[in-house]
Amino acid sequence: MSVQNASTIVTKFTITGFDTTKNPMLVGVVILIFYIVAVVANVVNILIILYNKKLHKPMYLLICNLAIVDLLYTTSASPTMIGVLVAGVKTISYVPCLIQMFTFHLAGVMEMFALSVMAFDRLIAISCPFQYHRYLTNVHTVVLTYVLWIVACAFVAVASAIVIHLPYCYTVLKYTVCNYSAIIRTTCVDPEYYFNLAAITIFFLSFFTFSFICLSYVGIIYFVKLSSNNDKKKIASTCLSHLIVVICYYFPVFVIAILTRFGVERNGFNIGSILGPSLVNPFVYCLRTREIKNEIIKMFSISQKS
Repeated sequence: MSVQNASTIVTKFTITGFDTTKNPMLVGVVILIFYIVAVVANVVNILIILYNKKLHKPMYLLICNLAIVDLLYTTSASPTMIGVLVAGVKTISYVPCLIQMFTFHLAGVMEMFALSVMAFDRLIAISCPFQYHRYLTNVHTVVLTYVLWIVACAFVAVASAIVIHLPYCYTVLKYTVCNYSAIIRTTCVDPEYYFNLAAITIFFLSFFTFSFICLSYVGIIYFVKLSSNNDKKKIASTCLSHLIVVICYYFPVFVIAILTRFGVERNGFNIGSILGPSLVNPFVYCLRTREIKNEIIKMFSISQKS
């Protein structure tokens, strides 16, 4: 029987990634709480930066962009996981599943790009402090950000186009969300070629962005050695926030890649990689960026007085 004859028209998928989860309600409630906190924290960061003209600077615009990416990342997957675990809604229609796949992977690619640009921003600020505002103006930052969004959309659009044109034989997703791997496994074709294609793309993006970040910090370390002790403390304080968010994103990515290689179940790490950065990043920048922290304190002070 040919692949075309064996294929079926898919109208919805059934998500079975949580079928072996103990206490699904508890897990769902925990994810729900983390999701709400992540959304509120990122929205607060975005609003503070947008409505305070003093923060209309390249560094804060990049922080705002990262918050938007984190919102997209967690919102693309968390509601579906919460629906499965808490409400028991295990089905998702075909088109919403494809939309979820696109937004989920778009946010993942943009997270890498956003962290890379922020590393470049710190390198320019430290190596060329007197020419920083000439090289990285608000306009340059916004244009660069738009270009990266377009490039990320192009990468993910290719994966979406591949999935759409394949014949489907199954309607069960053995994953927790609609992603490229989950949908490829529902098709009638041999998934090996398509998995290898995705692995090469992910390796290229991860290797390029992570290497770029590492090289940026090599440059930063070089200029730190030439600085005074007082400047070293300021530079360390400025870069620590970015280092924390880089580790928070790339560590789960590398762990998942290793576990996948050995065929180990990784749903917990997948959930952590989705919620972790979106939850940690806004608090890192709230607590370690003096201007944002001061604005939050002012907001609470005004609300208490009123």
